Amino acid sequence: MTLSVIVALADGFEEIEAVTPIDILRRAGLNLTTVGLFGRTVTGSHGIVLTADQPWEDVAETTPDVLVLPGGMPGSQTLGDHQGLRQMARRVEAAGGWLAAICAAPAFTLAAWGLLSGCRATCYPGCETQFSADIRYEKSPVVVDGRIVTACGPGAAHDFAFQLVELLVNRETADSLRLKMQYER
Repeated sequence: MTLSVIVALADGFEEIEAVTPIDILRRAGLNLTTVGLFGRTVTGSHGIVLTADQPWEDVAETTPDVLVLPGGMPGSQTLGDHQGLRQMARRVEAAGGWLAAICAAPAFTLAAWGLLSGCRATCYPGCETQFSADIRYEKSPVVVDGRIVTACGPGAAHDFAFQLVELLVNRETADSLRLKMQYER
């Protein structure tokens, strides 16, 4: 069975943190759907316009196996303010799925929603000030704690995506993709 993955997009997302995981997770064969929270056309923080596969309304009641939250501002804040997305994240957690967030998103989504309590996590430097005292901030490119994966920012986008492939598919697939994509650790 192929896992279902939703990558949530809001205006002001960090392009590399969205496109890199989308590309790599699709190369790994995962059933990935990009979702625009406020329509299918979404503009990144550097002016790159993407057309999401689905608008929010089409997936609002679903529970994917994996929810990926790109960073960027104000995109991360917009994701964090979206009550429907918050409810989806809680459903994913309750179902034993995976939550993944990069850059500012760990702080402005997962932490803001109380889903990082008691966890180790990373985020874009400075955003850790948004973490509650019970979140153990680690200054690392990628941190995995249980079924939550966080990453620190644009420079960690490849590591974040390959870590997800290792966890969701297997290490051999991740290593094969690294080799084909000429990515060295």
